[in-house]
Amino acid sequence: VQLIESGGGLVQSGGSLRLSCAASGNFSRLNTMGWARQLPGEQRELIATITDRGTPNYLGSVEGRFTISRDNAMNTVALQMNALNPEDTAVYYCYVSGVTYPSRPGYQTVTNEKYWGQGTQVTVSS
Repeated sequence: VQLIESGGGLVQSGGSLRLSCAASGNFSRLNTMGWARQLPGEQRELIATITDRGTPNYLGSVEGRFTISRDNAMNTVALQMNALNPEDTAVYYCYVSGVTYPSRPGYQTVTNEKYWGQGTQVTVSS
């Protein structure tokens, strides 16, 4: 599974950005998709996830400001980020947990594989 992110950049405090991620590969279903970020000098942390049925979950620090969505037909996940502040400056990573692959006719292989995108920089100026 390959994950390609887009949409990062520089924005002023209070502004908005939308991140997008497209997944490609020989899979039949992606279970959980999401976004993580890594602030300077800190560990990577998951900030938003969404199941294949569309149930979202957010880290408290972004809840109410960020909205995650996905398109199962297009294998994409997006993160709309509003009311950004300098503390949101980080590298943002697309994330997939759980991949189902087609196998012989009528069967599928369900895995717990995890994948990360290459990351996209988001910088919020004060």
